[in-house]
Amino acid sequence: MTDQPRRTFWRFITVGMANTVAGLSFIYGARALGLGEVAANATGYAMGLMLSFGLNRQWTFRQRGPLLPHALRFAVVMLLAWLVNVAVLLELMRWGVTAVLAQAGAVLPYTLISYLGCRHWAFANRLNRMEGERT
Repeated sequence: MTDQPRRTFWRFITVGMANTVAGLSFIYGARALGLGEVAANATGYAMGLMLSFGLNRQWTFRQRGPLLPHALRFAVVMLLAWLVNVAVLLELMRWGVTAVLAQAGAVLPYTLISYLGCRHWAFANRLNRMEGERT
């Protein structure tokens, strides 16, 4: 991995940690305000995804192009990553892996798919041009 992909990967991981903390904070805050579990969870995930999109677009991948196409591609990537996450989770549990370990194992493909999808599709244009200029 050259410097640029390594840097974007670690920025992506940092954004993921920040969006996890923010999402959980919104979930717990929404619960404290009386929202039910599902509504609180949806609120937290929505806020985390918006934070993730904004930080990844601006900081991780430095994409300054039109907002809507990137937002739509980001949503598709996140949906695909989540579907794979759930499939891996259920399959691991079917094999007898405990739910806690299965959740941890399912995070790996989620992270890889979301990173690669964002890097090579959702936010690809500017990053690819920057790397092309350096080679």
